[in-house]
Amino acid sequence: MVKPTSVTNSIRELRAQHGEMTQAELARRIGVTRQTLIAIEQEKYSPSLELAFQISRVFGVGLDDVFQYPTEQTKQTEPKE
Repeated sequence: MVKPTSVTNSIRELRAQHGEMTQAELARRIGVTRQTLIAIEQEKYSPSLELAFQISRVFGVGLDDVFQYPTEQTKQTEPKE
């Protein structure tokens, strides 16, 4: 079983803000398969730094507007599963 990444993202929200851009369209624009984009969007896979920059450029925002990494304080306050 694949362990989900700690990196969260706002890709779904950004796609909605950009005219309901489809996963297929975003995947095409950044040069990956739709399945890869789905895994990134569902936080099952962290993109490479290069791919993260490509995603942020498609939306015209900074990396930290697309991807978030929890701080130590956030990690401690999150409920355990």
